[in-house]
Amino acid sequence: MLSSASVDPVFLRLDEKLTHLSGTDSECYIYKVHDRLRWQNEKSYEPEMMAIGPYHHGKENLQWMEEHKLQYLRLLLKRRNETSVDRYIVAMRDLQERALRCYANSVWLNKDEFVKMMLLDSCFLVELFRKFTITSMRDRNDPLFKIDWILPTLWRDSLLFENQLPFFVLVELFNMTKVLDPHDNITDLAIRYHHCVSQYASLGPVKILYAYNGISTCGVKHFLGLVHQITSFSLSKSVPLTSAVGDKIKKWEHIQCATELHEIGIKFKKSNCGTIFYNVKFKNEVLDIPTLVIHEKIECLFRNGIAYEQHHLEEDIGLKYTTDYFTFLCCLINSSQDVSLLCRYGILKNMLGGDEVVVSILNKISTCVVAPRDNFYYSQVFDDVSRYSKQCRNIWTTMLRRDYFNSPWTVISFLGAIMLLLLTLTQTVFSILAYFCNRGC
Repeated sequence: MLSSASVDPVFLRLDEKLTHLSGTDSECYIYKVHDRLRWQNEKSYEPEMMAIGPYHHGKENLQWMEEHKLQYLRLLLKRRNETSVDRYIVAMRDLQERALRCYANSVWLNKDEFVKMMLLDSCFLVELFRKFTITSMRDRNDPLFKIDWILPTLWRDSLLFENQLPFFVLVELFNMTKVLDPHDNITDLAIRYHHCVSQYASLGPVKILYAYNGISTCGVKHFLGLVHQITSFSLSKSVPLTSAVGDKIKKWEHIQCATELHEIGIKFKKSNCGTIFYNVKFKNEVLDIPTLVIHEKIECLFRNGIAYEQHHLEEDIGLKYTTDYFTFLCCLINSSQDVSLLCRYGILKNMLGGDEVVVSILNKISTCVVAPRDNFYYSQVFDDVSRYSKQCRNIWTTMLRRDYFNSPWTVISFLGAIMLLLLTLTQTVFSILAYFCNRGC
């Protein structure tokens, strides 16, 4: 036993740090983006208009929306004939410690500021979800629903990895302010808001299943987590789960790019089933792919979805469908020719200009992606495509069709040559028969 005089100071300091370490690491699920991802494109992780949660709270460029949050709280009190926020503050204080434990990184707000932030942010999101669906609750002069670009920007900010509030805070505020309306369900309202605004923002066909059995508010981490959870559920229903995340680890190989696949006879078809754009199928030599719109927000959405999946274990969040889908895109698109081909079939809609822009965006995002090695959602599609690609008969048939039968005139010329050959052969046979008949005579 060391005497107090001989105790190493390093030992004391380290021991003190170990004593003060929190044992609740598993409760953390709202992180800041790692510097490895942030330096590649910092703007993709920064809110443009709205701060939700403590990480971006107080930034100067977001102050206009802070005023609007106060306005939403005032209108809520007026609608409920209340004159004070006292009961809401009490509720937020009761949730404060639990909410703080959800943030993995340090929070600079003091306790009073944190409680105020929780109330304003939860009130704003709940009222935004409500007003979006229950139009009678909207204020006639509310700019959020009068200026076209605001809702898509708010939607974009609500899906940022760092810009989140624990969902149980929203549930608490929602339950305290329920209205007599059949649509007034927090999960339904949030998903409807995401579904409709994503289409309005030109994301493409995004059909979310509303019959999400087994998903309750208790298992939802935050708004981004809810969107991810519902989409994972939708995908697991559209494709048997064993093909995506079966019990056995399934190895898979990268497939060729779109132009190379097209050259060996694989056809591309725009999916008309109106499903989420992650649902890709390969059947009868056809890759069936829903349309993806390439717009100004696409890099931000991909980056934050990938960041969310990289910070959570697969058993906690289900399918890592954003990472898997992006891996599929990177295999399919290597050059502007691939983009042009997919645009021609309606699989891509490029709203950013030249085809090279799309390739550049994918190349930039790919630096933050680690290709999945197991439980890959598209492993069966990749296996089927690879198997088809390796069949020589398919390759030779396609080359023959591409090189010699690529237009109606070549087909006509080929048929004409066959007819000429048959006529020549017939004439030769008759000549030989006539010769032998003459000799016999």
